[in-house]
Order: sequence, then C-alpha cells, then structure tokens
Amino acid sequence: MELLKQQIEALIFAAPQPIPLAEIKAVVEEALQNELQETDILQALDQTRAQFASDIYPFELVEIAGGYQFLTKGAYHNLIAIHLKQTTKKRLSQAALETLALIAYKQPVSKSELEEIRGVSCDYALHKLLEKELVMIIGRSDGPGRPLLYATTEKFMDYMGIRSLTDLPKVKEFAPVENTVGEAPAAEESVSPQES
Repeated sequence: MELLKQQIEALIFAAPQPIPLAEIKAVVEEALQNELQETDILQALDQTRAQFASDIYPFELVEIAGGYQFLTKGAYHNLIAIHLKQTTKKRLSQAALETLALIAYKQPVSKSELEEIRGVSCDYALHKLLEKELVMIIGRSDGPGRPLLYATTEKFMDYMGIRSLTDLPKVKEFAPVENTVGEAPAAEESVSPQES
C-alpha cells in the first residue's frame, strides 16, 4: 500500500493541473504493471490527505475541479502572493518590447528582417521573448538560407489583453512624436537685443 501511495503522490505532485481519479488509476496501473481497485486508490488518497493535513506541512491534498492537486495551505498565501508579485514585476526591456512590436505587426518575420528594421542585433531580445513564450518559431522562409520565421503566441494575446491580432492598434492611431531636441524657450526667456 505504501508503494501505491508514493506513486500517487508523485503523480499528483508532477501534474500541472488537478488530475482525475480515472487518470490516476490508468497511469499507476501502467507504471506498476498491475490492475488496481478504485477503492485502493481512494484509500491511498485518504491516507495522503490525512498525512499532509498535519501542521508540519505547508501544503495539502485537495479534491478540486474534478481531480486531485497539492495546494499551499491558507497560512502561506501571503508568502506566495509576495513571490508572485516579485516575479511578475520583471518587465520586458525596451529592446524586447521593440522586437515584440515588430513581430506583432510584421509576422511572420525573420530575424534578419527584424535586425534590418531595428538596425541592431535581435538575438538576446528574441531569446527572451521565446523564453517568456510571447513569440514562437512557426517555420522557415523560402528565401535564401531558409531563415526561421517568428510570430506571436496565444500568451502574447493574453499578455496584451486582446482577443486577436486585429485588436492591435493601427499604426496610424499612434500619436506622432515630435522630432525636436531640447525645449523651446518660454516667451519671457527670449533674448533681448541689448543682451546680445
């Protein structure tokens, strides 16, 4: 019974979302090469739930969303919230934002096209965007050297709060940036003829 319990705990721990009883049964049966009774699995789940209910553990086994999942106990929610707040504060660099904007508007686009527009190497920015799953490689161009083509992902749309790429603002909707250096002097600051 202890081996069964350990197998179930490892499976639930590794699952990215709540794992249903039927899936637990199918996976553990295949792993142990043995047919199991549902009552044995439920008993192992009850033992696991009782074990992790103890105050020495910061997490517990919970039946949620039609399956089983390990969740942090309420006493630790503030700690987890601080961690999430700190990790989500990491913003994209200006170079990554510029590269992401170009990909969003020009996709599918190759790295060489991005570098031609930006005038600098996009290696690091592309690496970060791929790592954050905001862009993906969607294939290769038919051009010389068959370069990789990049496009935005569903996660990009979630990040930007849009349903589809047609929801992106049109380029003409952006306010023009004045191309001046410094500030114009105020009227009272103008130089009088006597001072020159």
